[in-house]
Order: sequence, then structure tokens, then C-alpha cells
Amino acid sequence: MASPLTLHCSACDRTYDAWTWRCDCGAPLEFASTPTPADREPPTSWADTCAGLWSFDDFLPVDPHVSLGEGLTPLVDAPDWDAQFKLEYVFPTGSFKDRGATVTLSVAAELGVARVVEDSSGNAGAAIATYAARAGIDADIYVPSSVKPAKRRAIERAGATPVPVDGSREDVIAACVEAVESGDAWYASHAWNPAFFAGTATFAYEVCAQRGWTAPDAVVTPLGHGTLFLGAYRGFRALREAGWIDELPRLLGAQAAGYAPIAAELHGEDAAAGSNDVADGIQIRDPVRKTQLLDCIDATDGDAIAVPAAAVERERDALHRRGFYVEPTCAVAPAALAAYRERGVVAPDDDVVVPLTGSGLKTQ
Repeated sequence: MASPLTLHCSACDRTYDAWTWRCDCGAPLEFASTPTPADREPPTSWADTCAGLWSFDDFLPVDPHVSLGEGLTPLVDAPDWDAQFKLEYVFPTGSFKDRGATVTLSVAAELGVARVVEDSSGNAGAAIATYAARAGIDADIYVPSSVKPAKRRAIERAGATPVPVDGSREDVIAACVEAVESGDAWYASHAWNPAFFAGTATFAYEVCAQRGWTAPDAVVTPLGHGTLFLGAYRGFRALREAGWIDELPRLLGAQAAGYAPIAAELHGEDAAAGSNDVADGIQIRDPVRKTQLLDCIDATDGDAIAVPAAAVERERDALHRRGFYVEPTCAVAPAALAAYRERGVVAPDDDVVVPLTGSGLKTQ
């Protein structure tokens, strides 16, 4: 059996025993072997409150070398939306990206990495910076020059170095990749690194455990690089393969209008057109794992739509009035849920879970 940290290419099946950030063919890499529980029955006690998301270590590729007690976020009823909200904004750094950061930095620690780099519009950068600090690992975080001050402060105060880049989100990625290829830093990317997706898969484990090992009918998430969307799919799939749930939920993506390549692929360019500079956390025009995202939409009878700025702003205000203090990008998923219901994609009696992914405190 391959080592837990052996990698293989998602496109050409080449295998790598030494860690590298992408295949020579240019495609993303995955773990060559996927951990599964030895016991075919789900645990009667679903989680250890001290272990957090690491309660599900049977599904994870590495031991918890770097943790802040993250995970086990609340799953609460949201009657005004006829859904359940999973409050991902209560993580240590205020976003769901801590799921990926704890696993990614645990892998980095196991490999003896001295310095990591990441590119981010804010949340992933703050998470990687914080967990790198916990691990005693240096970090450089490439960010847009326009990054929100609170997110830049979170990176700086964790001891990481923010590297501002003028231009688009794609320019930030390009600058970071250039640094990776010309230096000796380890790429802790939330888009490329398979450890990050192993971490975000814990969202699915928690949802099903909190619901008595039943999956919802549908899950609606923001969709930029697809960090949570694809991670959730992998988590639900792993639970089904373990025999812990019977069916996969439909995965429904919420993209920002004007930055909606998955919606354009599914429904045409006109369906993706418009403008949404409010949901800055998902302004991704060319997601690294686009093919995989389309595959998991196909596998779950899912969908992706583009949401305009006005709908996100209305939804954010409605969430705030009901006690959910979220950042703007977070509001794109509840806004998309309303649109999916109007289109008949989500039926009135469907059981729906929506993650609220980032805290409004980070927009100050």
C-alpha cells in the first residue's frame, strides 16, 4: 500500500513519493491512498469535544500535529430560510478555511517544512498564517493590494509576511506560483494542496454526524476555487463508501456574477454575466480544479449559478437582522438558495444545509 502522503496525478496517474505541489503535466495532485474507517459502523458517540474535527481522524491522512481545537461548528435551524445553517464562521480565525489549514499545516509539520507560502483574498491566508504560527513555521501570504485591513492584520499579527500584489486575483496567484518555483518554500495552497481538501471534507462528516448519520437532500455553498464545495463532496462520498450514509446530497454552488466559470460551463456565458464585487472571496475566473468541480456536480445531480451583488447585499442584511453576523461572501449561498427555490431546483420539502463560511468581524 502507498504511504499516506504519496501523491498521484488527477489527470495522468503519475505517482510521486516526494512531495511536490503539482504534476509535471500541470494537473493537481491527490493522495494516492485514502484512509477509511476499519469499523463499518459509525460511532455511537460521534465526536470528542477536545479533538474537534480530528474526531474523524480515521478519514484523515495525517496525525493532528497542528491544531487549535477547530471544528464541531454548530448546526442550527434557520426557519426564515427553511434550512439548517452550519456556523463555519465560529472557527478560530473566523472562517471554514481553518478546516483545511489544520490538516495542511499538520502535513507540513510531518514533512519538516520550514516555510510555507499561500495566495489568498484573505480568509485562507489568515488561516494558513495562524496555523503556521501554531506550528512554528514561517509563512509568506500573497494577497491582493485591496485585501480588507482586518484580514491583513490577522496575517501580520500571526507573524506571517503579507506580500501585496497589484492587479487581479489571478495576478496574485501568478506571483505566488513564481515564488514557489523560484524558491524553497512549500506551497500551502487551498486550491492545489490535497491536504486542504482532506480538511474541508470534515464539513460533511460533521453535518451527517450532527444529523444522526443522515445526509441532507441538498447543500448550497459558495463556489470560487471550490475548496468547500469539492471537499464536501469528497466527505459525503467517503461516508457513503464507508456505509455510514445511504445517499449523496445534491451539491449546489453559488458563484459571483462576472466570476462564474462553472455556471457559464453549465448554462452559457449569459447566465454567468453581470457584476458582483461584493463577494470578493470567490472572484475566481479559472479554478484549478474546474474539471473535478464539474464532475462532482454531475455525480450529485448538482448545479451552479451566478449571484449578483444586489442579491448578496440583501441577503447579508437579512442574515445580520436574524443574528448571523457574516461577511459578504458568506451571504452568496443563502442568496443562491432563494434562486434555486424560485427555479424549482430545490423543492419546498427538500432538507437543505447551508454553511455560513466567514465572520462579519473580518470585514472591519
